Amino acid sequence: MKRLSGKTAIITGSVRGIGKGIAEKFSESGANIVIVDILQEEIDKTVSQLKVSNPNVIGIKCDITQENDVENLVEKTMGQFQSIDILVNNAGITRDKLLIRMTLADWEDVIKVNLTGTFLCTQKVSKIMMKQRKGKILNIASVVGIMGNAGQSNYSASKGGIIAFTKSVAKELAPRNINVNAIAPGFIKTEMTDRLPDEVKENYLKSIPFRNFGDTQDVAELALFLCSEESDYITGQTIVIDGGMI
Repeated sequence: MKRLSGKTAIITGSVRGIGKGIAEKFSESGANIVIVDILQEEIDKTVSQLKVSNPNVIGIKCDITQENDVENLVEKTMGQFQSIDILVNNAGITRDKLLIRMTLADWEDVIKVNLTGTFLCTQKVSKIMMKQRKGKILNIASVVGIMGNAGQSNYSASKGGIIAFTKSVAKELAPRNINVNAIAPGFIKTEMTDRLPDEVKENYLKSIPFRNFGDTQDVAELALFLCSEESDYITGQTIVIDGGMI
């Protein structure tokens, strides 16, 4: 039997990058997949790709900063699959600038999507999981939420907030048999990191003992472990996956 057979997984921000890698891995492992993003065309494309090997894939357009959208996401998922066993809070944005040049909108946009969006999705889904008396919640943080990074005070604050949020919610939900953990990726090869200047990438590479960047599948494999039965006694943890960078 596949590791996630019969489980339903909501994965936010799953049309590209780490989120898509996790969706692909979970789909291969037998889960019912809910692709979540704000770009309908990209949702349709991703759903079509995954349905080639897994018929139990749906896509739902959702702005995770809007409470009504998140409630609709939960309602539609339950209507389709009758349970929510896994939530991966992956959706996130960046608005990188030095502090003195950062606008209030740059700050608020990042906090709203990365941190408030994680709160809303976790709150609404946890109500279902509490009734089921089981569930796995996985939050995608970042190493910059631990070590900080110049020009990313907003992003670092949001990811550091996710780490603290993970610890608190894990303690609240453990009595209902719900695991809550986080992954803090380092430099992972995605469309977002591909756009960085070569000089920036070279500087990052020098700080990684393995001397290579991670792949979305590295994160997806860890996510699979944390959302499967093998991790049933792990909760409140943030696992760094960065090739030894920090």
